[in-house]
Amino acid sequence: MGYDLYVITDETVGGGRSHAELARRAVAGGADVIQLRDKRLPGRDLLDAASAIREVTYDAGALFIVNDRLDVALAAGADGVHLGESDLPIRHARRIAPPGFIIGASVGSVAAAVRAGLEGADYVALSPTFSTTSKDDAGEGHGLAVLSAIRAAVSVPLIAIGGINAGNVADVIAAGADGVAVISAVVGVDDVTAAARDLRARIAATKRGC
Repeated sequence: MGYDLYVITDETVGGGRSHAELARRAVAGGADVIQLRDKRLPGRDLLDAASAIREVTYDAGALFIVNDRLDVALAAGADGVHLGESDLPIRHARRIAPPGFIIGASVGSVAAAVRAGLEGADYVALSPTFSTTSKDDAGEGHGLAVLSAIRAAVSVPLIAIGGINAGNVADVIAAGADGVAVISAVVGVDDVTAAARDLRARIAATKRGC
């Protein structure tokens, strides 16, 4: 299973559609990975949302990742967890997680990416690659030069997140990303399935030409 198109659900950006509904539409368009990200929901409600997405992704053969909350990811039977630089350290999460459990990490520099790989991250995500309004805590975009430098420094899969859309996804893949993580470019449009399908096709076409 690859990380080509990694869709992050967001009920606000998604116009009030539920996490599970956004996930269902995204995997119908070819999303390889769904991440549940919701910093507002209390733990019990987040677990309910995670359990619903788990059913959707299981049926579609897609990976399911929970943002931040290792406990919720494990309780829902998710495939993995995505950790920010201020979350539970990767090495500690790895001690708790079962064999085969995916741990992804947000990074903002080459040094952070190398460190995450050494600590046991299964993939790293440059966040944000470009400036974005989908995550109000994201900060300034790091750019394609940093993305390419990380690609040269680590062997684990590299995901780009932040400000990625149909207009720049080819440049991101050409710069060395194995896949892209998106919020508004897919869940923020009326036809989630069509948007996912279009991005997936652009990624595949760029990889064929590289």
